Amino acid sequence: MTKRIALVTGGTGGIGSAICKQLADDGYQVIAGYYSGGKHEKAQKFQEEMAEQGYNIALAFGNITEWDSCEACVEGIKRDFGTIDILVNNGGITRDSTLRKMKQDQWDDVINTDLTSVFYMTRMVVNDMLANGYGRIINISSVNGEKGQFGQANYSAAKAGMHGFTKAVAQEVASKGVTVNTISPGYIATSMIMEVPEEIREGIRKGIPVGRFGKPEDIARVVSFLAHEDAGFITGTNVSANGGQYMH
Repeated sequence: MTKRIALVTGGTGGIGSAICKQLADDGYQVIAGYYSGGKHEKAQKFQEEMAEQGYNIALAFGNITEWDSCEACVEGIKRDFGTIDILVNNGGITRDSTLRKMKQDQWDDVINTDLTSVFYMTRMVVNDMLANGYGRIINISSVNGEKGQFGQANYSAAKAGMHGFTKAVAQEVASKGVTVNTISPGYIATSMIMEVPEEIREGIRKGIPVGRFGKPEDIARVVSFLAHEDAGFITGTNVSANGGQYMH
């Protein structure tokens, strides 16, 4: 049986790499999407490190904020591997600032990278999924898209918008065997969090009822579940994975 093909945008980052490894363990042909400002060496190093761990993960270059680049990325994957069965929209950035100080580019960069890209990438794969009668689209949002966060009006808006997109598209494609879901991670122990000063980091940790930061693997396991063929009755939902930090 031919392997199903999974594309993970932002696949070379902390959460992205854990998702790639989990999906590879699940038996998919995994492709890590990357941009990294055009720094191909970083992605190639990631691929080499994955190979050393026994993972055969392909790479696909693309700027998820540009329509033409997204189109070229997906067309290249289709040419080399076939149509995409599973899309994980994981690429994203932060540009934090209070609203009264936020510059237009800080707003535009986050909205384009974290939200508009989800439209672009989903639009590039959805017709093939509908034609094939199967697809899994999984959007990685954030706890701050659910509750908001001081200094993150741009990020919170983008991540909340992501789930609105999820619910609308889920209704459009449900009858054709395609599911669309959101995952909203809490604070995950990636390099970005671990670089926060210890006293601030400890204050954040104390606010998490389970008493620890999440691990990238915690999110990857939720992706694995939603990506499975047997998860076809779950669509348009948001899975909160935040250690109890925000309950609703």
